[in-house]
Amino acid sequence: MYSETDGETGTRERVLAAVLRHGPVSALELGRLLGLTAAAIRRHLDALQKEERIEVKLVRGEGGAGRPARRFVASRRSHDVLEDDYSAIAVQALHALAEIGGEDAVRAFAKERFEDMYARYAPLVEQAGPDVGARARALVEALTADGFAGTKRDVGAGLPAAMKSVQVCQGHCPIQDLAAEFPEFCAEETTVFAKLLGVDVRRLSTLATGGHVCTTHVPVSRRRPQQTPGATPK
Repeated sequence: MYSETDGETGTRERVLAAVLRHGPVSALELGRLLGLTAAAIRRHLDALQKEERIEVKLVRGEGGAGRPARRFVASRRSHDVLEDDYSAIAVQALHALAEIGGEDAVRAFAKERFEDMYARYAPLVEQAGPDVGARARALVEALTADGFAGTKRDVGAGLPAAMKSVQVCQGHCPIQDLAAEFPEFCAEETTVFAKLLGVDVRRLSTLATGGHVCTTHVPVSRRRPQQTPGATPK
């Protein structure tokens, strides 16, 4: 039988999921995303803070002026709940591989894993055409489907076109503990993003190194040339 408590719990999980995907995000933005009143969103945010499932982050605007605004992000505890049960086993296995084959063996393993990601994502990103912003949107959708809670943020509104960029953000990383031990995984993922988008990208933060989200800076002023059918992007 449905109860009011069930409804509250379900809504709270929706709020947590929105923070995970869109954080750092304000209470106002969450209310708009979820169609909740200010009082309702505040009640759920307060409860999630008490449960240590979200944290408050103070964020300044692009110009750096004014008082920092309160934004909400998922806590490490929330990420731990979402971690794969086999994460610890994977870390142990990679340590064993490093002992046998050294860093080159770990790097080769990471490269192989992300070559699989490239093979799966490339057709989806190619369908978006040559526009880098559209390709970034397609990449975000693919990341979200794989459990990375992807979002795209436009940066540089009002600036000349040559200075505009987007940020590809990942609110969750299924291999966060692994990447914390072996940064080769983050490096290979960044390389794949650059290949998919056709521009040089820059990793600004990662969950593995203590960031609240993984953020990749993508310049959008360039248009990627169309590939000849059947050609393999370099």
